[in-house]
Amino acid sequence: MVSVIIPALNEQDTIESVIQFCQRESLVSEIIVVDDKSTDRTVQVAEAAGANVIISDVRGKGVSMRDGINHSENQVLVFLDADIQPYPEHAIRKLVNPILENDCDFTKGAFARNAGRVTELVAKPLLKIFFPELSAFQQPLSGMIAGKKSFLNKVDFFTDYGVDVGILIDMFLMQARVKEVNIGYIENKSKPWQALEK
Repeated sequence: MVSVIIPALNEQDTIESVIQFCQRESLVSEIIVVDDKSTDRTVQVAEAAGANVIISDVRGKGVSMRDGINHSENQVLVFLDADIQPYPEHAIRKLVNPILENDCDFTKGAFARNAGRVTELVAKPLLKIFFPELSAFQQPLSGMIAGKKSFLNKVDFFTDYGVDVGILIDMFLMQARVKEVNIGYIENKSKPWQALEK
């Protein structure tokens, strides 16, 4: 069985639908929402929807991801973003099947999307320079991932925006078998370009 971990910060409008999406997947036996000290009703909505909710001690996505791993019961873990609505059908199954079939140790979700400025202008060029073996990944910043707990336990989780590409690099350096999986089309919330500096 699979545990889904959903880091969340002020996602009261979408968290219920993400939890319901996970509940429809028969492989999922545990849904953990790790709240990053939200100031809205994310915690109450997630609890009412049936998720196991924990509050992260320190604000930051990487810390929340580590907290979720520490509380998870299963050996295959999926991480989903809390602000995607809707997720493509069977996205969880597409992420975990290669792991359950022992074809790989870690999967990274790839998807068609409505934007991708930081990916194209920053992440991919830097990977091409420093880790050319990873430059073929279409979505190196994707937060939709799955992996064996035994590998994820060894990852050094960054607290901020670098966490998603950091996990990919750590998996590569650990010589994990890594695969990119196309999960469909996702509509991301796009920030204005003036907010992309961080």
